[in-house]
This record gives sequence, C-alpha cells and structure tokens, in this order.
Amino acid sequence: MAFRREASLLLERRLQEPRRFIHILGGPRQSGKTTLALQALEALGIPSHYATADEPTLKSSAWMRAQWETARELARGPRVAGVLVIDEVQKISGWSETVKLLWDEDTRLRVPLLVVLLGSSPLLIQSGLSESLAGRFEVIQVTHWSYTEMRSAFGWTLDQYVYYGGYPGSASLIAEPERWSRYVLDSLVETTISRDILLMERVGKPALLRQLLELGCIHSGQILSFNKMLGQLHDAGNTTTLSHYLELLSAAGLIIGVQKYSQRTVSRRASSPKLLALNTALMTATSGMRFEEARSTPDFWGRLCETSAGAHLANGVKGSRTGLFYWREGNDEVDFVLEEGRKLSAIVIRTGRQGEPLTGLEAFAAAFRPAKNLIVGTGGISLEDFLSSPIDRWRA
Repeated sequence: MAFRREASLLLERRLQEPRRFIHILGGPRQSGKTTLALQALEALGIPSHYATADEPTLKSSAWMRAQWETARELARGPRVAGVLVIDEVQKISGWSETVKLLWDEDTRLRVPLLVVLLGSSPLLIQSGLSESLAGRFEVIQVTHWSYTEMRSAFGWTLDQYVYYGGYPGSASLIAEPERWSRYVLDSLVETTISRDILLMERVGKPALLRQLLELGCIHSGQILSFNKMLGQLHDAGNTTTLSHYLELLSAAGLIIGVQKYSQRTVSRRASSPKLLALNTALMTATSGMRFEEARSTPDFWGRLCETSAGAHLANGVKGSRTGLFYWREGNDEVDFVLEEGRKLSAIVIRTGRQGEPLTGLEAFAAAFRPAKNLIVGTGGISLEDFLSSPIDRWRA
C-alpha cells in the first residue's frame, strides 16, 4: 500500500529536477516524514545515505560533515547523483551554517549531491533557516494524517477518526484504551515537548508550557483570552509568555490559536485566540473519556467534530497563502473563515438538531459578502464528505 502517496510523489518530482534546492520536509512527530522520504528514494532508485540526529543530546557540525562526506562518495560513483537524507536536522548544533558551507562547496565543485532535510519546519526557520540558507531551500509541508489516509490504511470509520485522530502509530492500540492514551501522551506529546521544544528553545517555565497544552486540549474549539487562560493556569506567567508558548506548541504541530477575522491586521493580532488541537487524539487522550462515553456525550462529541473539521482546515492551509480565522460579534459566530486574497469562505459546523438559526452566518455574510457560505454537519455538507475532500474544494 502506498504511504502518503501525494507527498511522496511531490518529493520524487523535486528530486528529478536539476539540482536547485535543499529539500526540507517539515511536520510534527509521526506524520510520516522519514517513511515518505525513503519511499520516494526507493521509487527513484537513487543511491542514498540516511542518518538521524534524533537522540537526547545535540549532534555536532563534525557529525554532519561526516554524513555529508559519506553521501559525496555516492555522488562520485557511476550514477549521476547521490542523495543525503538527514533526519531531525534541527538537533545538530550550528546545522544551518554547516549545511550552507557544504552545499556551497558542492555547488562550486559541481558535486551532484541532492540533499533532503527532515524536521519541524517552523522550528527550523526560527533557528536560522531563512537567514543562513536564503535562496537555497524549499519546504514540503507534512501534516497529521487525514481521515482518508487513516481510512485507507486502517479501515477506520468516521467516528473512529473523530475520536482517535490521525496518529498512525496508535492505530494498533485502540482495542486497549489505557495503552492507547498512554502511547499518545507519553510517546508522542511528552517526547515532542521534551525533545522538540525544550531541547531547541529557551523555555523559562516548562510546567506552564505543559499546562497550556492541556488547557488547549480541554478547550479546543473554544475562544479564550490570554487573561482567562492565566486565570486557569497554576504557574504564574504573563500574556506575552503565553502567546510565545502557544506559538511553540503550534510549531510542534500540537495546538494553535486561530485569530479572529478582521480586515485590519492589528485587530487580528489583538484578538482572543480560538484554541484548536491539530489532532483530536490530543483531546481524547487528555480527557480520560473512552470511545463509548465520548460518543454518548453530545457537548464533548460536538467539540470533537468541530476540532476534526478545524484541524482538517489548519493542516490543509499549511504552506499556502490561505489564512484560517474565526469570527464572532456578540452572540453571532462563524466557526471558521478561509481567506485567500480578497476571497472569503465562511464555514459553520453544526452537530445539533436541524432548524437551529444561522444568525452568525447571516451576519458575517451581510458584513463581508463571502464567496462561499458553508454548513458542515446537520442540514449541510456531511462531516465525512468535508473531511474526505481537500480544502481546495471549500476555498472560494
């Protein structure tokens, strides 16, 4: 069975082009970066060298040079090119400067070595990617597994995806609820925090970062001001610290803060964020609710459905020029707004009874004249159809 075939084909096409860029695959843990890179190389039949820096301590530039030299030998062979794949590259001390030096050496000497770097792209950029390697790289975004991918790989139903989310490594554990939740929380969430965030960024209050993640999972799909967040957290902090920590959690592919839609950029940045888990497994593993209990709890299940839809949109707009927002004025609310240029799509998620008023959609339409007004769920597009389609279908 093909694994994340679309992303793999994209990388295959990039590696068949003349040597132009360093290819960067960025995305959260267990999104399949390593496997799809190796799958693409196998399909192309190019000699390659794979090395990973995913260890508790940072690797040195000397280690990077040694891996590069090994790959250079492949490029000097009878084949026209070789490929170097470095996994978790952001964990190599001074990696961007070293990559720049070695890449420029190869360019000058015309060594036909292709380079693929794997890691969390937002954290990579924060660590100097855009400065040291400007003009030398391109990013291929790899996101959490979609409903169609989990259905194809594991035969999951819509309800299973809404509850268990898009972590493929957890699929074999769903018959053992306690084991499944511990895997998500310990092997994925805690590893992401300790080895992807705390190792790479200076975080003065690690306990506060973890509390913010838990708060985001508990309140996913809800609008919460930073001051209200502070009131629910045990570790003292300030709104600037919380905003920074939310950015780190977003970069690691855990939760994001969706901004309120406004035609003024300053108003967007000053708005209270709508917290959104990027994988519903984060919500359910944190909640302690088993599948049957969650399915029979309307409020919680409704938030899971909304989060599934929101995460589908958030993952779908990564790497594109499309912006994702929410909108609220008084009691009128639109769950999600897609903006591309001057074109807007307004999306409302409904899991309750048919016939409920759509005052938020009507108010937003009157104020901003979106090209599309969409209802997902009761009385509109089915959630399964929505999650089964690329977001291009829903953009204006």
